Amino acid sequence: MLALRRLARRPGTRAFTVLALESSADDSCAAVVSSAPRILSNVVLKQHSIHEVYGGIYPKYAILGHQHNLPLAVRRALDEAGLDVRNDIDGIAFTRGPGMGGCLSVAANAAKSLAAALNLPLVGVHHMQAHALTPLLTSRPNPPKFPFLSLLVSGGHTLLLLASSPSSFCTLATTLDESIGRSYDKVSRHLGIPWTEFGPGAALEQFCAQPNDDLPDLPPYPHPLKGQLALSYSSLHAYVERYLDAKGGLDNIDLPTRLALARGFQTAAVAQLEEKLLLAFAWCQRKDIHVHDVVVSGGVASNTFLRQRLAACIAKVDSPVTLSFPPPALCTDNAVMIAWASMHRFLAGDYDPYTIEILSKWDIETLGAI
Repeated sequence: MLALRRLARRPGTRAFTVLALESSADDSCAAVVSSAPRILSNVVLKQHSIHEVYGGIYPKYAILGHQHNLPLAVRRALDEAGLDVRNDIDGIAFTRGPGMGGCLSVAANAAKSLAAALNLPLVGVHHMQAHALTPLLTSRPNPPKFPFLSLLVSGGHTLLLLASSPSSFCTLATTLDESIGRSYDKVSRHLGIPWTEFGPGAALEQFCAQPNDDLPDLPPYPHPLKGQLALSYSSLHAYVERYLDAKGGLDNIDLPTRLALARGFQTAAVAQLEEKLLLAFAWCQRKDIHVHDVVVSGGVASNTFLRQRLAACIAKVDSPVTLSFPPPALCTDNAVMIAWASMHRFLAGDYDPYTIEILSKWDIETLGAI
């Protein structure tokens, strides 16, 4: 109640300012965002140098990395925003889930302790909801309008959703095995592509972009679940594994063949998204749901090839459709999206208790029910 009285004394013209924390995977993130809306700071501390040797996120070291990095990220976020946590922050938000349980707990414990110590309201945010709502912040002055289709593509998820409001989502399609981002990471590792500062998936994209069109012909990649609102990516990286095994390993593959394998994979991976997006529009048409916006977010949404192919895809839709992507820096995990996704709840006075628990698995259709 003290926090509510403290907020009530502030001038009505003052924007509500949120400090948000995110640690659901291997990025330690803190940000300050106001309801103006305005991004006051955005800090992301990565751990790629720790995990590259393991070919992916090693949970124990990811948790230790967060314990080291998150306090630094919070301090930097406040300093870059030029704000004092005691006098200028109105609410604390954090990623409640889904994600890696041990990783989630680092930001969750920090956020709950900060909010309790400062007597500030607290909101736990669904990670994929935050990705879906980011363009409502970054696409101003013409943000997507509900209802819209949301394609969320990351290392942990591949979801095609119908968003009816900030807290109402219907899942139209999801992967039946692994995410597109995980498949990118595996193929990158199979082809021996060194990580960039943005990780193995970005490294594969960069590898595919090198100028060389004199490539060998390869058998076609599989196109699973054709005509169905469902996705599958395990068969794509399995194709690469089988090809390499048949040739006696990566050491027996020349650069043009590696490049052909990488480009073939990327084309097949994105082709699934194109087909499912068109199927989703057909589903909406049958249900008499009028959709004029598509939001694409998540780490894989920063991929330039994907952006170009999806732009060409929606041009096939009969009615006018606007395609929205966050800036690449806000496609990958960040705390700006967590702050923004919490904002409507803070402004409505809809807070979580300090005892709220993380949810490593959390169906986005159950938002508001848990």
